[in-house]
Amino acid sequence: MTTATFSEFSQSLSQRLQEPLPGELAHQKMASGSRTRFKIQPNERTRQSAVLILFYQYLGNIYLPLILRPKYEGVHGGQMAFPGGRMERTDKSLIHTALREAQEEIGIKASDVKILGSLTKLYIPPSNFWVLPVVGTLPYRPDFYPDPVEVDMIFEVELLEMMNEGILGTEKRESKGFVFDAPYYLLQENKVWGATAMMIAELLVVVHEAQ
Repeated sequence: MTTATFSEFSQSLSQRLQEPLPGELAHQKMASGSRTRFKIQPNERTRQSAVLILFYQYLGNIYLPLILRPKYEGVHGGQMAFPGGRMERTDKSLIHTALREAQEEIGIKASDVKILGSLTKLYIPPSNFWVLPVVGTLPYRPDFYPDPVEVDMIFEVELLEMMNEGILGTEKRESKGFVFDAPYYLLQENKVWGATAMMIAELLVVVHEAQ
């Protein structure tokens, strides 16, 4: 892929993100059985957060980073995710949150990121967060500097790999004594499921429609 083509990809994606988004229709493809069963709703304690979906070009192909969270007692320990986190009082917007968190977690230079738009806000019941997936691009392949407290590993995932239907799978998981089906994407031998998989599902629809 040439630089001009990556520029065209970015422009087309930016234009598509300004139009009505597929939202829940796309999310449902990767929603787990626990989400549909428990149907937990946001409340007065629900907090705002954002993640960054960051595209860049490398060796003629389009990539985006995913992180592996360290294993800890929290609900998202050991999971694959986009870099991001909760909104702080000093953040001017959720876009600022996504950029700040990505810079802190994976070491990208936030000021170099061009924001294309955002996907549909998604509620995450286990952590009681609203999360906004912010989409941006970098004009170069970044040097990554993972925060060892927040990030166990960074994976550079090629967009074409993510678009391959062959990476889709489903497995049984257990929560609160309830066994449920959890759809996942198998990316570089890691199962990406839950809210991150739902965001990817919407992202892929938008990318496909933008092409």
